[in-house]
Formats: sequence, C-alpha cells, structure tokens
Amino acid sequence: MNTEVKKTQTNQITPGMILSVDGKIYRVESAVKVTVAKGVPFVKTKLKNLMSDDLVEKNFKLNQPVEEVSLTERRLEFLYLEGKNYLFLDIGNLEEVLVPASVIGDKVNYLKEGTEIKAIFYGETIFSVELPQFLEIMVVKTEAAESKAAVSNANKSAILETGAKISVPMFVETGDIIKVDTHTNEYIQRV
Repeated sequence: MNTEVKKTQTNQITPGMILSVDGKIYRVESAVKVTVAKGVPFVKTKLKNLMSDDLVEKNFKLNQPVEEVSLTERRLEFLYLEGKNYLFLDIGNLEEVLVPASVIGDKVNYLKEGTEIKAIFYGETIFSVELPQFLEIMVVKTEAAESKAAVSNANKSAILETGAKISVPMFVETGDIIKVDTHTNEYIQRV
C-alpha cells in the first residue's frame, strides 16, 4: 500500500491537512499567518498528534517546506484479544491486522467479536480507530434497585457483555439487548 507524501510550503497550511513533523503525524487544527512589526512573519499552528491526541502549538517560518501526508481509511472487524494486542480482519483484503492496546484505548469497552471499526493508517501503522456511533450490546448484570421509588427518570448501573459500565433506566434487566451511543457512553433504547 503506497502512502502519498508530498512537499508543501508552510504558507499553504490549512486546517484539516495531515503533516509529518519530526517523525510524528499531526492534523492541523488551525493555521494563522502572523505578521509582526519588526520581525519575520510566520505561520502559527495548532496541531493534534494523531497517536496521542495531544494538542501542540508550533510556529513555522513562511515558505518553509513541510511534508503533507495522506492517510488511508480501512474497515476492520474485531476477532479477539491476542496477548496485549487486538486482532482484526481487514474487510477489504481479508488480512489479519494486529492493533496495539494503546491505539484502542478506552474503545475496548465496546469491542466484541464481529464489531466493525474504521481504522486510519499511515503506511502500515494504525493511528486511530473509530467505533460505530451506535452498537447493540447485551446487559450481563444490573445493580439491584434499592427502592421502587416512583421517580420516572431513575437510573441504575449496568455492566455490558463488553465490560462497559453505563447508566440505564430501571426497567432494563440482565439479558436485555440495548442500543448504546459509543461516543457519549449513554443508553439509547432497549432493542
């Protein structure tokens, strides 16, 4: 798989571009040309490190060459945990792909066999994964309701088959399949 790298000038940097700076891959969040009265103009940027999600500010001289890179997006299906890495099947070419736990992060709370994710690659290196916004997951345990209070919006904790712990309405029981918003960690509905 070829990953396109092209040289561009710093005065052409725009938000959304992906840059390789000092061996790290960043997405440009903002770029502003700064002109000072008695100094050299420069481009002030905010860059998001795609591996760590850290936001950094970096200044570039005008017309300085930088490397703009193209990332590829691939669909992967979760198979199982293998050691400390997660094994996925690339749906496009049917190859197995090992994804480090550091890339999965807290998204592991919603991984179960067969879950499809979107993975962002630079060459053969995975930079990030994105879960579907909504998943249907079985409740394996709910906390006992302490009292049958007549509160219409009362909630209790539930543990899902993936290990995630979320708040659910009182009527949700063990064995129910529920729809969960993986971006906000919220219960949506019983399925």
